[in-house]
Amino acid sequence: MSYKYIIAGGGTGGHIFPAIAIANALTHQDPGCAILFVGAKGKMEMEKVPSAGYAIEGLDIAGFNRSSLFKNLTLPFKLVKSFFQVRKILVDFKPDAVIGVGGYSSFPVLRVAQAKGIPTFIHEANSFAGKSNQLLSKKASIVFTAIDGMEDYFPKDRIVISGNPVRKSIVEARVTREEGIRFFGLNPEHKTVLVVGGSLGAKSVNQAIQNGLNELERSGIQLIWQTGRPFADQAKKQAQGKQNIWTGDFIAQMEYAYAAADVVVSRAGAMAIAELCVTGKPTLFVPYPYAAEDHQTVNAMRLVEKDAGLIVKDEEADAKLIPAILDLAMNPEQQEVLQKNILKLAVKNADMIVAQKIIEQLKKG
Repeated sequence: MSYKYIIAGGGTGGHIFPAIAIANALTHQDPGCAILFVGAKGKMEMEKVPSAGYAIEGLDIAGFNRSSLFKNLTLPFKLVKSFFQVRKILVDFKPDAVIGVGGYSSFPVLRVAQAKGIPTFIHEANSFAGKSNQLLSKKASIVFTAIDGMEDYFPKDRIVISGNPVRKSIVEARVTREEGIRFFGLNPEHKTVLVVGGSLGAKSVNQAIQNGLNELERSGIQLIWQTGRPFADQAKKQAQGKQNIWTGDFIAQMEYAYAAADVVVSRAGAMAIAELCVTGKPTLFVPYPYAAEDHQTVNAMRLVEKDAGLIVKDEEADAKLIPAILDLAMNPEQQEVLQKNILKLAVKNADMIVAQKIIEQLKKG
């Protein structure tokens, strides 16, 4: 018997790409299944999910806007509207299970599904669980977590430690360093640093890199610089005429970027860390300081304590990031230690674990 699944959530690559990995694993283990994604209108899932071959429905929902309180006046109306939209989607699609991967669009979908008695499953990628997932976990069939020690947030008997699903294109990549570097039009003979601030970019990191471009160039270091959309035009202007920089707002084929990189500069979101563990990259983490409960710093410190990564605080990025990049890029012994230790933390089959457990639970009835 094949099942029908709704996968809800999104907003950032850290939610979307694991969701697609889970969908692919469900399709692999349940070839006759039907999968529908539900996300937020105007967010990146509305583009990324269809390009991965899946259908998606968009909700009129938005998160709390910290920069403009005026824009939050419409939030209660959007939330109410989203609940009506979810009810219609569930009636029309008739899912056997609903899977939440995080992001504000996941809450109304799982909440309505639970009210209707539809089995729900949660994947919590971070070391800190938000209030929505904590609330939803009370009626969820299984809560999948990336790490152990999550009993403070979720009912102990619902937790399955799965790790974080990583895209198959990264897990199964066979791209060589030279192929990766040529893909970005750079020189294989030079040290290469990948700078990636998440799918939406990282302002402090981008500014520090911009201020240090000449210093990096003088040191013979070349850059693959994913800026995020807000900084993309500015970065292109700064990179004009320089042979040692590839820059763009988003990298779709990250397997080439990871293959090319000798060193990575990254935020410390759970999914970025999962990919870096799988690819075994010596990494300088610059945690986003405004993440809930500062969980990105917690994520990064778990690696730093295992000698599997280095950290530069966000507020110190302008002064310390470029010197830290130069130190690590010129220190192959330290790169080797970081690479060896971060590889020990890799989980390559999290998507299959999640899919298998969901199917087993549905078969139990």
